[in-house]
Amino acid sequence: MVTEASIAAGLRSLGLDGAPAIVHSSLRSFGWVDGGAEAVCRALVEVCGTVLLPAGTWDRTAVPSPPGLVRPHNAVLSAASWQEFDSALSAAVPLTTDLPVDGWLGRIPEAMRLAFEHVRGTHPLFSFLAVGTYASQLIAAERPDWPLGPLEALAALDGDVLLLGVTHTSNTTIHLAEQRLGRSRFYRYAKVAAGVWAEFPNIPGESHRFDEIEPLLVPVTREVQVGSCRIRRIPVREVLACVERLVAADPAALLCEDGSCRCGAALQQRLAHLQR
Repeated sequence: MVTEASIAAGLRSLGLDGAPAIVHSSLRSFGWVDGGAEAVCRALVEVCGTVLLPAGTWDRTAVPSPPGLVRPHNAVLSAASWQEFDSALSAAVPLTTDLPVDGWLGRIPEAMRLAFEHVRGTHPLFSFLAVGTYASQLIAAERPDWPLGPLEALAALDGDVLLLGVTHTSNTTIHLAEQRLGRSRFYRYAKVAAGVWAEFPNIPGESHRFDEIEPLLVPVTREVQVGSCRIRRIPVREVLACVERLVAADPAALLCEDGSCRCGAALQQRLAHLQR
């Protein structure tokens, strides 16, 4: 059985005392945790001081692209008719800061939302929440046109990426590096009020090839095993620098070659950026 104390001890063994971090996590990866997701949250807050987590509400707030609204290299699902779009808009809800975190992000972000005093962003699709010393500073960097701003603020604090039982396919910091180079910058749509929708830029794309970066980050990765969970700490700045080197050298780095995938659109975005 994994305990809150053993998780905290594992985090401290990585040198994380007081180090702010973005956490991507899988509760199941630990095995049985005494106290569940809330115990993991307590250990994170105790050791790191400031914890940033993804807190998107896509499943409740997103709507398809309206029919006829086509942007280049956007790879978006469009409604077939205005009737279909209006039906989707009616079913969606506007963002409120008390909406549950999307379940596919794991149980730990939602446990943090429910159990801890926090600051949560107001991006209708891609919000973050933060707990601790720098929570307000991190969330203040999130804008409707730049949802990954909290990661830039975390880099400025010399923060870390923490992967708790997940791979780099969950590492949102890689998307920030892409977007700085004009790649993986998609437009997506959300309900913002009754009968009202809006378009939001710079939504990240696919990540299924991101684990290919792992060997390159080994020299700057610290790792510990807690229960059956592999916990890795990587400095945000190191992730950004590594990805930026890769994409600068090869516009298709970390992207797949499936013509039906958003990776192809992301590549075209990068190529268009290079021609400016």
